[in-house]
Amino acid sequence: MLRPSIRLSLRPTGLMTWAVALLLTLILAGCSSARAETLPYLDLSQRTRAPAVVVTESPPLRIAVAAIISPQGNVASYSNLAQYLGNKLDRPVELVQRRTYAEVNELVETSAVDMAFVCTSAYVDGNDHFGMKLLAAPEINGESVYQSVLIVPTDSPARGMADLRGKVFAFTDPMSFSGRVYPTSLVHQLGDEPETFFGRVFFTYSHDRAIEAVAAGVADGAAVDSLVLDYAFKRNPALQSKVRVIHRSPSFGIPPLVTPPDLSPRESAQLQQLLLDMDEDPEGQIILQGLGIDRFILADDAAYESARQLITSTGHLSTKEESGP
Repeated sequence: MLRPSIRLSLRPTGLMTWAVALLLTLILAGCSSARAETLPYLDLSQRTRAPAVVVTESPPLRIAVAAIISPQGNVASYSNLAQYLGNKLDRPVELVQRRTYAEVNELVETSAVDMAFVCTSAYVDGNDHFGMKLLAAPEINGESVYQSVLIVPTDSPARGMADLRGKVFAFTDPMSFSGRVYPTSLVHQLGDEPETFFGRVFFTYSHDRAIEAVAAGVADGAAVDSLVLDYAFKRNPALQSKVRVIHRSPSFGIPPLVTPPDLSPRESAQLQQLLLDMDEDPEGQIILQGLGIDRFILADDAAYESARQLITSTGHLSTKEESGP
């Protein structure tokens, strides 16, 4: 017997039609609402450039060095220290050199560098005028002081500054304490000014060049940093037969390391701690030995008060005056 087939009609009745329409409307409305909440609107007719990928890199550590010795010597002496600090901070490093102390002070004032090696009077001037900050000071032969020494050729009859009247004198830098301010104070004690006391003056813009000028007889006298003179004698013992010391100043605060006034306390503390710890690090010890430094110590502004008083009394700290050799 054949079973009758059952045929389902696809033609909806009026009630079914209404129910199905209502159900579809609710489903579509729900999907539309969900999409509106989760998907952003994209106008594909508008073309925009993809945002650039930003690569973050530590800013370079910038260290300025003034002409304490010749520029050639600065590179050899300070590049290892600069690289050491950069490695410890995981930052690239830039060693910035300038011919004069005034130029280095300008870099510090404008925050173009993070730290700098300056002379004593450059610190005094920078601290008084724009708030230059002490970072550390070198200790050499167990001391953190130095002297201005007056030198002449070995065969010179001069025994003091009074004997150099009318002679040729070499200043190191217009802002140098040991090479300009202190010898000027000696001339003032004789009741005169350098411009009229000496027969001629010129600037060498480094202590070792002033030593060489005296040794070669180009200058009849000069005043230089005692630490630089000691180092020059060790480096070139033959100089001791060509140069003679005829006067030594009292001791003054040693040329320090400084920072701009707006260097962040965190960065300043990091740099300071690295410097203070160098003598405990085998690698740091080698670098310090190359610089002729025992270690770095904390610096105190009070150590520079005697220099500040002498600078004030001479009134002869000119940051703009320059003279060719």
